[in-house]
Amino acid sequence: MKITKFVLLFSLLSTVIVYGQSKEKQYSEEELTKLAKEIQDNVITIDTHCDFDLNNFTSQINYSQNTNSQVNLPKMRKGGLDVAWLIVYTGQGELNKKGYKEAHKNAMDKFNAIHRLCEQYAPEEIELALNSNDVRRINSQGKLVAMIGIENGYSIGTDINNVKKFYDLGGRYMSLAHQGHSQLSDSNTGESDNTWLHNGLSELGEEVISEMNKYGMMIDISHPSKEAMRQIIELSKAPIIASHSSARTLSDHSRNLDDEQLQWIKENGGVVQTVAFAGYVDVEKNAKFQELVNEVLHNAAAKENFKILSYDQYKELPEKQAEQYYKQYQKIQQTIKPQLDELEQTADPVNVADFVNHIDYMVDKIGINHVGISSDFDGGGGIYGWNDASETLNVTKELIRRGYSTQEIEKLWGGNLLAVMDKVQAVAKEIQSKSH
Repeated sequence: MKITKFVLLFSLLSTVIVYGQSKEKQYSEEELTKLAKEIQDNVITIDTHCDFDLNNFTSQINYSQNTNSQVNLPKMRKGGLDVAWLIVYTGQGELNKKGYKEAHKNAMDKFNAIHRLCEQYAPEEIELALNSNDVRRINSQGKLVAMIGIENGYSIGTDINNVKKFYDLGGRYMSLAHQGHSQLSDSNTGESDNTWLHNGLSELGEEVISEMNKYGMMIDISHPSKEAMRQIIELSKAPIIASHSSARTLSDHSRNLDDEQLQWIKENGGVVQTVAFAGYVDVEKNAKFQELVNEVLHNAAAKENFKILSYDQYKELPEKQAEQYYKQYQKIQQTIKPQLDELEQTADPVNVADFVNHIDYMVDKIGINHVGISSDFDGGGGIYGWNDASETLNVTKELIRRGYSTQEIEKLWGGNLLAVMDKVQAVAKEIQSKSH
């Protein structure tokens, strides 16, 4: 039924809204909303990067409820977001046995939390997918889909066997670094002072690339350095992804990809998942708006004797301290929400149109088949108009305004990502068949 409806809808729409062949079409808000809902009913919407707090994965408080987080099942339903890649994130610590042990435990806690959600807390509502066929099957049953990405290979320590362990737990992509150089790879953060640990990948990092290829885990280059990315592409037998990055030409941040890197992605057959992180989408515009937000925030925090940290400072906190900090930070945010809502109306925050400018740019630069969508929700992501999963429809509405066809919207919202995953898993089968 879903496929039949999609074909019918596509045949009706493709004649009037074909990207690159017609100008932006004018719709009333009512028409646009109806059309966007019809499209989202017939395509699978995938967000490739959603962080989470372990405190929201207990039997008492979990994503089956409308938690304060930007992502949960009610918000996904409301916004029409079908698939959330839940992220096993580990902050960068010291490169020693103690650091690796703590990082590994943190990763296992997060793997276990995702499994509890899908197998104990809400098995009738959400299921873990391991491949594209799973995604389509689960979606056709009317359930939401969880997938697992690993942010920072630091958590595998120096044991190469952890790549397969994480794969067997459901991990289907992994980045080799985060904020700071890991034992596997240099990070983009080295740009700040031009200090590097490996000048790209370490020998262990090279081995990890081989293992990821062998088992069918996508390699994520959103945080590693540019040189590390170049070496990854040179070594990898399969396409790579950037799970949450945008275009550096539009916003000069080291987390974004420059035109040369975008070309590498195209030639590699990979995909860039455009990220709705305000500070990456428009560095200057966001800085101006944040000045206004920070004034309100710091005034409220001062009354509570709470010190506001920068995002980089927050990410460097040990896991438990970070959780405590974020919990208090959220409380303060709730108290100033009316003031922030007013600011968003009267000032000029980074918005969905700014975000889709990056999609437009990268589609023009490397083609529709190499671009996707991500939020980085609950990890710093969110823009005006798409600040949680319940507002997902607004992205689709903006894509329609820009003249993208239903077929192209389907590619952007996850079709391209699934195609890359299929290729990565096909390469793995080939490698494994030759090793027997």
